[in-house]
Amino acid sequence: MISKNPEGLLRRLICVSLFTLLYAVAADAAHAKRYCLQGPHWGYPGNCHFSTYEQCSASASGTHAHCGINPHYAHPNMVVSPVVV
Repeated sequence: MISKNPEGLLRRLICVSLFTLLYAVAADAAHAKRYCLQGPHWGYPGNCHFSTYEQCSASASGTHAHCGINPHYAHPNMVVSPVVV
């Protein structure tokens, strides 16, 4: 089907492109936190939403989890496949 409104089509294409770009940047930023909560319930690399070791350690307290460096932070060019436990 050919659009009768090429400006509307172009506008939609630009919006979709911007949304995709912003989503990719946000997803990458989510992996940029320095520490990950790791353990039997988290898989690998784990819950990587901690900027400081203290934040991660407080969340791990009383559980069977520990804190480790986020591999995306330590090695930004390395591709890590998630492991589902």
